[in-house]
Amino acid sequence: MNLFDVYPLFDIEIERGRGCHVWDTENTEYLDLYGGHAVISVGHSHPRYLTALNEQASKLLFYSNSVINSLQQKLAAKLGEMCGYDDYQLFLINSGAEANENAIKLASFATGRKHIVAFDKAFHGRTSAAVEATDNHKIQAPVNENGNVSFITLGDIDAVRERLSKGDVAAVIIEGIQGVGGIRIADDEFLRMLREETQKTGTVLILDEIQSGYGRSGRFFAHQHSGIRPDMITVAKGIANGYPMGGVLIAPQFKPVYGQLGTTFGGNHLGCAAAMAVLDIMKDENLIANAEKVGNHLMENLKDLPGVKEIRGRGLMIGIEMEKPAKELRSRLIHDHHVFTGASGTNVIRLLPPLCLTIDEADEFINRFKQALSEEGYVG
Repeated sequence: MNLFDVYPLFDIEIERGRGCHVWDTENTEYLDLYGGHAVISVGHSHPRYLTALNEQASKLLFYSNSVINSLQQKLAAKLGEMCGYDDYQLFLINSGAEANENAIKLASFATGRKHIVAFDKAFHGRTSAAVEATDNHKIQAPVNENGNVSFITLGDIDAVRERLSKGDVAAVIIEGIQGVGGIRIADDEFLRMLREETQKTGTVLILDEIQSGYGRSGRFFAHQHSGIRPDMITVAKGIANGYPMGGVLIAPQFKPVYGQLGTTFGGNHLGCAAAMAVLDIMKDENLIANAEKVGNHLMENLKDLPGVKEIRGRGLMIGIEMEKPAKELRSRLIHDHHVFTGASGTNVIRLLPPLCLTIDEADEFINRFKQALSEEGYVG
């Protein structure tokens, strides 16, 4: 049997990692400024994280949600305290797409409505409702094209207001910071007005913090820069530092009903142990403050480099928009300078490193980036 070939791959196999560095099968070391799509939050193979996994694995990996799992409540309490949403409820699942899928479903249950408002260049996942709310028709199959989603220009509050006035919108879903869309940030005032309009119309506001949450923006959640409190927050990526996990934070006004939502693997014992270790490491090592400090340092030192059109971001979620397509530059960074970065669209290089990135490691990236720019013909 062969693999179903849907991923374009770099000809590199990574076999181990530590902190913000990974090594391939040829023992070549790479500086990791991408963290596997923002998944690695506290660093590769953090000793405390590995200890937590090993201790739990030696006792129990999994049992079903038909019995008490006190680790789930411990995780909920720890997460609520750290993120400032201790009055919310937590539903645990396995991935970001599944988190958005359940949030949209719950919003529809609660309102009795079925229409969703999303924004241009949004990415919310590849499953049924999540992919319909994703602004990319290339990954929507005919079964996903149900006409239940309206896409509005990010920041256009008048268009939002007009669409909500029809009274059929169950939820507005918006990313704390758009990741796949190119590190685009909704203005804080726009988010405040969006919260006001959704409250006026009885519309559920879902903040997709799957990539922008868990300290990456220099706050626990990116939307907290604006001071709003949404009705639901979806999380995944950095929640368990590489162990597959996701969650929905749900406001107190939503009352659970047996059987309304469900999952086989979500909230399993090993996943809860991993997620609690992540929160403990983030707190004890001040990783949220570190993300803000190192992110500001990176953005300040990247913005005036030759060929850079614009730097966008908050904390360690940074987009470097180049004046011309960045495919060859990214390839050169990986193959010649041994730095992993991401991409968004044609011209944007995306930085999503582990939150433990140091100033020295940031400076090492800047130096390698400058060398790659010079080799690609960019001159100051």
